[in-house]
Amino acid sequence: MVFEMTVQVRVSNMKEGVAWYSELFERKPDFAPHDGIVEWEMLPGSWLQLAEGTATVGSGPLRFGVEDLEAERNRIMQRLNVDYFEIHSREEVPVSWGTFADPWGNRLGFFEYINKEEQAERKEAILG
Repeated sequence: MVFEMTVQVRVSNMKEGVAWYSELFERKPDFAPHDGIVEWEMLPGSWLQLAEGTATVGSGPLRFGVEDLEAERNRIMQRLNVDYFEIHSREEVPVSWGTFADPWGNRLGFFEYINKEEQAERKEAILG
């Protein structure tokens, strides 16, 4: 039975990577087990591990749920120099989403529930 998960993203410069991802998540890493690895617990039992190494270009995207996709896009464009990216939606999909890249080529993204009641229910179910 799986009860936790860790997803690893690699960057070629650890110092720059920690700074960039700390700004993306608006907080410092939660755990640094040894040189070349830091981790953020994104949700209980779900970790993003930043490792020094060669990025896996073309994989992903790894998307994070946010309350306001447009506001997050604007924030990271200003604070992290991320290029403008389109926000997409489809009638049969309950979220809108957008994809961008970090400076190392890792594909990331955000998504936002269209129905705010559903979003509130999901947050309550996940975060309590």
